[in-house]
Amino acid sequence: MRKVIMFNRVSIDGFYKGLNGEIDWFIHDPEVDKAAHEMMNPDTIFFGRATYRMFEGYWPQVANNPNAPAGARAMANELNEMTKIVFSSTMERASWENSRLVNGDIGKFVQEIKHEDGADIVIFGSGSIVQQLSHEELIDEYLFVVTPVVLGSGKPLFHDASGRQTLKLKETRSFGSGNVLLHYEK
Repeated sequence: MRKVIMFNRVSIDGFYKGLNGEIDWFIHDPEVDKAAHEMMNPDTIFFGRATYRMFEGYWPQVANNPNAPAGARAMANELNEMTKIVFSSTMERASWENSRLVNGDIGKFVQEIKHEDGADIVIFGSGSIVQQLSHEELIDEYLFVVTPVVLGSGKPLFHDASGRQTLKLKETRSFGSGNVLLHYEK
């Protein structure tokens, strides 16, 4: 069975984005990205509409940009090749290569795709999708990059969580940038 892994950056006070959706507070660290990448082996990405639009507006052109850092170009190529599933009831089409638009019962769709052949499935950002799948206990592992920033206000990742879920700590790593990577499983 395929695993669904949530990957998100959060502030010390628990927000995954600012009140207006801003993510400019992330402290990017290539070592953190490398470590997180080693903890998962995805071939599919789940997105909500907003996160998909953000990724679609940035990553496709990075792959062929000779001025982009080599690591960013490698990541762009990997993302371009992966299957991208966008959950949205308002989008009419998803144009990034290997993208598929899904409108309907998210839980049922995820239960079905978890039983298909393939590698892990990762969710980047996409707070509403994380909340829905967490509520239905369809997320198998959680990767959090805790960034040493206090936002004071913003959008919490689990603000509509219903019921308690106790997770088991698999691994922690700290980095010189101050970021801490936490890896949990159900």
